[in-house]
Amino acid sequence: MVHLTSESSHILVVDDDERIRNLLKKFLTQNGYWASVAKDAEQAWKTLANLKFDLIVLDVMMPGDDGIKFTTELRCKDTTPVLLLTAKGESSDIIKGLEAGADDYLAKPFEPQELLLRINSILRRIRRQQEVTELPLFFTLGKITYDTVRAELWSGDTLVRLTTTEIALMRIFSAHVGEPISREKLVEDLGRGKGQAQERAVDVQVTRLRRKIEEDSKQPRYIQTVRGAGYMLAPD
Repeated sequence: MVHLTSESSHILVVDDDERIRNLLKKFLTQNGYWASVAKDAEQAWKTLANLKFDLIVLDVMMPGDDGIKFTTELRCKDTTPVLLLTAKGESSDIIKGLEAGADDYLAKPFEPQELLLRINSILRRIRRQQEVTELPLFFTLGKITYDTVRAELWSGDTLVRLTTTEIALMRIFSAHVGEPISREKLVEDLGRGKGQAQERAVDVQVTRLRRKIEEDSKQPRYIQTVRGAGYMLAPD
């Protein structure tokens, strides 16, 4: 595994459109990032086997394995953040992508500057997650234990894999135990744009997180919905 020595983040762009790949690589390089490209999922897997990335920009519609299947398989072994590029208005793809473990999405066509803002937001969030906060060392959530220092979720001796967005949500909830947090506030703290679409995306991420924590995610005990107020972490 090769690790770049530069402090700049390394981004992998996966898109079957050669023109888009090259434009994004040039744009990201001009804005201070290291950038690599892959034309499809197969090439992306080969690239990931040899290089460490800070973020993956991934097109949903690709020949062979699409972006959603790629994200699903990635999440079985890796927590690298994923920003999906989706066809405009394809809300079903957005929801499927978020449920698969993507961290954010951007609809095509998009302004390169907006892509840059989304990337910066995700990377800033990761850096904040790495900062030490004064929290209890552990929270008990039934059979689940959450390590606040390592930002790890454990079921007995088994590590439960979390995406970067799920880690961010747990950090937010852990810092406000017993306090309802509005969907709007969660969107803001996650560093995303405003609007109902982003609040819906947060709902999807919370639902996915519940499946990893709750015995019955449809009747949540630990990540509760407070009517009219938002979501609340209520550990044992």
